[in-house]
Amino acid sequence: MKKGWILALVILLLLVAGGYIWYSRLRHEAASEKGAYDNTLKPRLELTRFDITNISDDAVDLTMYMLIDNPLPVGFKANQLDYTVFIAHTPVVKDSYQKPIELKAGDSTLIELPVKLLAKTATNVLKTLENKGIDSTTYTVNSSFSLDIPILGEKTFATTIERRLPTFFIPKIKIEDIDFGKLGLKRTDVAAKVAVTNKNKFPMNITDAHYTVTINGKQIAEGDQPEPILIKPQATTPVIFPVTARPGKTLSVLPKMLFDKKDTPYEVFFRCKLIDRRNDPMLQHSKFASTIRGTLDDFKKIKK
Repeated sequence: MKKGWILALVILLLLVAGGYIWYSRLRHEAASEKGAYDNTLKPRLELTRFDITNISDDAVDLTMYMLIDNPLPVGFKANQLDYTVFIAHTPVVKDSYQKPIELKAGDSTLIELPVKLLAKTATNVLKTLENKGIDSTTYTVNSSFSLDIPILGEKTFATTIERRLPTFFIPKIKIEDIDFGKLGLKRTDVAAKVAVTNKNKFPMNITDAHYTVTINGKQIAEGDQPEPILIKPQATTPVIFPVTARPGKTLSVLPKMLFDKKDTPYEVFFRCKLIDRRNDPMLQHSKFASTIRGTLDDFKKIKK
């Protein structure tokens, strides 16, 4: 019995020693590569790209795609990831991702972090950069997560992602007019006249555009524009989007459209993809969505 315990202890010590030698060798190889991530074998994060999922009057909703790389041949589980986002060293978002994250052994795991950026905060930071004529700035993501590691228990890892990138101004969509043409029983001609303001020093294309028009809580029209549209740099580009109306829905709100425009709300939901003509992977093919609200009194007289 005693010999069995001794044998088991020897095997355990050999396993520990072998693991230490193996880890040291991998760590030495990582250091010799002189790559990023401070040449360690700890899990690390990388920001791959982001989507603008909605823009409203008070907030910008983003989805950040984070790649967590686990160089070790052992899988882990993280119960939470805390992160803070900085633009020009100013904190603009502080939040937590509270869903379990499974890190595969020797592999990378892509997670989607929902981010709500208050419009006032973002506007203040970007306005300061614009006033100073700064066309590039530092974007930083500080994050920390705890992993359940066999034998060692729970360990907390902290990492910082920092990139110097062009200052990015979110395009602004404004509905200049909704032209209803002639209102009829069988068909209503509708066109949305839109102004897209791009403060960036580079042009971009919007493509795969889709939009819906809601008046007084009822969706009355929708449309698509699959072809790319060039949005000029540091300018406002006028665009006319064709819209297919629903006559039955249109007639149901016709009295308010004609006689109560001041108190009749409208909502246009617009979504598309952004094509960066510089092929910047952070922005290329990012989704873009915006919700524009107002009242019909904002527009020209509706034709009868």
